[in-house]
Formats: sequence, structure tokens, C-alpha cells
Amino acid sequence: MCTAITYYTKDHYFGRNLDLEYSYKETVTITPRSFPFKFRKAKTINNHYALIGMAYVNNNYPLYYDAINEKGLGMAGLNFPDNAEYKEIVTNKDNIAPFEFIPWILSQAANLKEAKQLLENINIANINYSAELKASPLHWIISDKDNSITVETTKEGLKIYDNPVGVLTNNPTFDIQLFNLNNYQNLSIEAPQNNFSKNLDLKTYSRGMGALGLPGDLSSASRFVKATFTKMNSISGSSESESISQFFHILGSVEQQRGCVHMGNNLYEITIYSSCCNMDKGIYYYKTYENSQITGIDMNKENLNSEELISYELTKNQNIYMQN
Repeated sequence: MCTAITYYTKDHYFGRNLDLEYSYKETVTITPRSFPFKFRKAKTINNHYALIGMAYVNNNYPLYYDAINEKGLGMAGLNFPDNAEYKEIVTNKDNIAPFEFIPWILSQAANLKEAKQLLENINIANINYSAELKASPLHWIISDKDNSITVETTKEGLKIYDNPVGVLTNNPTFDIQLFNLNNYQNLSIEAPQNNFSKNLDLKTYSRGMGALGLPGDLSSASRFVKATFTKMNSISGSSESESISQFFHILGSVEQQRGCVHMGNNLYEITIYSSCCNMDKGIYYYKTYENSQITGIDMNKENLNSEELISYELTKNQNIYMQN
């Protein structure tokens, strides 16, 4: 399972936790403007916006988990089991495979308005990448520097939701996740008042009791509530260091530790990596489960007019600074 968020200070930030029990040896991958994006049922796009994000590169094709483009539009795909339903090929539609969806949008759209225009004629088609790599059941968050939307394709068809909280987790469908926040409107960052009974002398015996009832388990519905509460009440300075540090703290509130979610056969779901993209500067920051140091890659320091993918292996070994 996963959690994606947006966060705005002086600059605009977009990123996610990837929670899984295994890794595909993903890399931070830059797709320059002249790399030919080939699509199974649509025309190749030879010239497009440059992208940076986390991807599994297979046969020189970047299978992006999350990415931003050089214009500041970001997108992430999150697990959506039992709800995602991809459709058969439809004539007169842009038939895009799930693994093509992120590059299809980010290569062409500079902002959310342009992304919505592309979505008007899209059919997310039931196309596997290969016999070994089946289409994962996903839904997506798309964000620019002002707003976010959630895109889901279910048995009812393509759904596009305004996402006023800039947060996405997994199941259930986004409309239910958003409605569920009504059950937590009593939460506060302030100390609680005794509304239980005038006949009881109830005490505020600890700090943080305004958030009593905030979920702390690792289910997707609980992570949605907790990430939204944490993000919506989060305060940080506007410097780059303060902003990205706060961003990772928000994601850290819903990260998964090895041993807490057993997947069977001695496998445990963990937060394999956490990412934070500066949408204004084109910088991709990340941390991994074994390495809590923040590592950054600036797409603008590469040749963005190239035709070749640029990939950086993740730094996974912990770097510990010894002061004495």
C-alpha cells in the first residue's frame, strides 16, 4: 500500500511512500525531451516535456511509479486492488495502458487544466506490459502547483475527483475516503474541552489529546485520515531544507515498519522509499527504508535535450555522521 501527498510552502512539493514487501530495483530516472515515448495503441511522442521520477526501467522503457515534469505537474500511481477495472480497446479513444498513463499525461500536459483535457478522451485499457509484468490495479493522483485530482477507473467507468486535501492512499474509492473525514471533524490540535458530561471532572492529562481518536493503524483508510490531518495542520519554514524536512515528517507519520504488516512466507510490507519532488525546481529527493539520509537529484543538471534515459541507483546503505 502507499500514501501520496502534496505540500506547499514557498515552493510546491509532491511525493509519496511506496509500501511493498519487495523491490523491482527501481531507480530515479530522468526522461529527456527527445526520448521517444512509445505507446501500444497511440502514436509515439518524440518531443515532449522532460520527466524525473522513480521508475523500474525494463527494456529501456521507464515504468514510472511517480514523477514530475519540468513544468511542475506531478503524478503518482497507488495500489487500488479489487476496485481498479481496466477496459477493452475503444474506437475513437486514446487507449492508454496503465503503465503508460504517467508518461502519457506528464509528457504532454503543463498543468492540471491541460491534464484534464487529455483525460476527456482517454480509455485506460486492459493491456499488460508483458506476460511476466501484468497490469497492476492502480488509481492516480495528479497535482500541479495549485490543485489536485484523483483518477480512478472502476466497473462504473472513468471517475475524476477533485482532491481538495492533496492526499491519496488506497482503498476504498476516493469519494468514500473523502466522506469518511466527516467522522473526524472533532479532532483538533488544541487541548480538548469536556463535552462528555458536566457531572464528570474530566482532565486533560497529556499533551496532544485534541487528536484523540486519530487513527494510528496501517490500513489505507486510516492512513488517509492521519496523513490528511497531519498535512492540513503542518507548519514549517519556507526554506528548502525546512520544507523537505517537514514533507518527509508528514510521510513519516504513516510509514510502515518491517514486522507490522505480515504478507506471508516471511515477507513484510515496508516503506521501501519515500519521495519528495520540488515541483518548481525539478529536484527529486528520496529516502529508503535502510537509509534515512535525504538524497537529491536535480533534473536540470542533466542534458534534458538528450534521447537517452538517465538513471540513478538508489543509495540504500545508511550514512551515519559520527560527531566524535
